[in-house]
Amino acid sequence: MNTASIFIKTEPKIKEEAKKTAEELGFSLSSILNAFLRQFVKTKTITFSAKELDEIPNEYFQQALKRAREQREQGKASPVFHTAKEMIAWLHKQDI
Repeated sequence: MNTASIFIKTEPKIKEEAKKTAEELGFSLSSILNAFLRQFVKTKTITFSAKELDEIPNEYFQQALKRAREQREQGKASPVFHTAKEMIAWLHKQDI
C-alpha cells in the first residue's frame, strides 16, 4: 500500500491518552486518524463536542457572550428564523 506521512504537533499527554484509548478499542492510533481523515474528505465536515473540551473561553469571548445575552434579554437581537425567506423578509422590514 502506498502511504504518506503527516507530522502533527500535540501535547504529549493527549497523544498518550489517544493511543491508549485507540488500543483499548482494538485500533492503532494511525488507523483512527486515517478513518478521521477519510470521513473529513468524504463529508467535508468536522464534528467537535464542547462537552468534552476542557478549555475555558478567553476573556474576549466571555465578554462577547455576556453582551449577546444582555442584548437578547433587552430585545436587541434578531428573532429566530426557520427559513431563509423569513430572515430576508425581516431584513427588508428593517431596511437592511
